[in-house]
Amino acid sequence: MIRSYKIRLYPTKQQEELMWKHIGACRYIWNYMLAKQNEIHEQGGKHLSAFDMIKLLTPLKNDGEHEWLYEVSNASLQISCRDLQKDYERFFRKQGGFPKFKSRKKSKPNFPIRENIYFQNGVVTISTLKKVKYKTDFDLPKGKGHKFTNPRVSYRNGKWMLSFGMERENQAPDLTDKAMGIDLGVKDLITAAYGDEQIVFHNINKSKRMRYLNRQLVHTKRAISRKYEVNRQGNKYVKTNNIMREEEKARKLYQRITNIRQNYIHQTTHSLVSRLPYRVVMEDLNVHGMMKNRHLAKAIGEQCFAEVIRQMQYKCEDRGIEFVQADRFYPSSKTCSHCGCVKHNLKLSERTFVCEECGAVIDRDYNAAINLMRYVA
Repeated sequence: MIRSYKIRLYPTKQQEELMWKHIGACRYIWNYMLAKQNEIHEQGGKHLSAFDMIKLLTPLKNDGEHEWLYEVSNASLQISCRDLQKDYERFFRKQGGFPKFKSRKKSKPNFPIRENIYFQNGVVTISTLKKVKYKTDFDLPKGKGHKFTNPRVSYRNGKWMLSFGMERENQAPDLTDKAMGIDLGVKDLITAAYGDEQIVFHNINKSKRMRYLNRQLVHTKRAISRKYEVNRQGNKYVKTNNIMREEEKARKLYQRITNIRQNYIHQTTHSLVSRLPYRVVMEDLNVHGMMKNRHLAKAIGEQCFAEVIRQMQYKCEDRGIEFVQADRFYPSSKTCSHCGCVKHNLKLSERTFVCEECGAVIDRDYNAAINLMRYVA
């Protein structure tokens, strides 16, 4: 299977300037080719393929107005044309919306590069950019001759990142004879039943560090709002340097909070699959319906349930573990794990499950995890 990697780059000032030129050029070619496609469609002409768009690059560079396109890699411009063609194909297959023009302010700053990159002595060699310093904890293959797929350079909150895919053999460890049931929640992110063992991963959003960062974010957003009000001229708001500085601070706080959540989810899912159960059962949550509860919507959104399920699914596949999602209407929380009686009047506020038939008393989430562990489709 192809595994994706993302590493941090440390370019020089000259390399950084060239990276920004690549970002601007790729965005320009995307918008130019999209406008050309729209013009041809209005005239009743034939849709241009990726090869047809690539053939237009050389005349465009030589028309006397676009010589600056020679300063960037031609491969990046060609891949941008192929990306546009892929977006059209997704639209024709009704898998996505119609391709849109990329705005300089709103579009994500990134650009594709050639696949002939290689790592050696703390630097990665990229065509046009030459040798760029990098830092990562991944054990990447050194030297030439290794195949990388879809490499791209991106910029996010003052950091340059290189993302790529690499073929990796599926791990085939010896699995245990135990199944695992996983219940997702707001009080605790994960409550798992693994044989007779109860595994709990708490809600990272309730930690002291996350509460501090959220308070900082609220304070920063309030400062931005007040500065906009002070600098308002009639119905228009003036964005001053102070406002832009505070907005940059808010973006960094958002990114830091997101990184902490993603790291925690990766650590928890890795810890679960490393126990090597032969089967993992999770519930198929209706997150869209759960978000309609305005009292819990924010807390549910911060838990990133879809990301937890996605990571568990591909990590189970990587290790040869059977991954099962229980039916959405399976009453895992309302069913007693001791006698099988269903308690239809179970309220959300009842955190302890008390069976009306056998009198069993058990934690609500652990009871659901046990039922999921025993689930049979």
